[in-house]
Amino acid sequence: MPDNAYIAALVTLSAAVTWTLRALPFAVLAPLRQSRVVTYLGLHMPVGVMIILAIYTLRTVAGETALQRGYLLLAVALTAGLHLWRGNAVLSILIGTASYVTLMSLL
Repeated sequence: MPDNAYIAALVTLSAAVTWTLRALPFAVLAPLRQSRVVTYLGLHMPVGVMIILAIYTLRTVAGETALQRGYLLLAVALTAGLHLWRGNAVLSILIGTASYVTLMSLL
């Protein structure tokens, strides 16, 4: 059975490695915050990622009947309209998802 010093050394080493790996991204990104490329990516990547996620979701969720596809299009239109009107992504996604689930469940 390992002695206490060996166990303490293992715990200390694993804590040091864990802390280092968690701090490393912040240390690397700190100098890049002033970079024009990082600023550009920060502005434009969220839109691209959301488009990819939306296309993937709509492709895999598409209903089997025309009525289900209509509900899907209605929920997407509601989500897009609400986002254009209010500009709040969380609110748009929550209401769009709730409307789609409600339409599919109740109607």
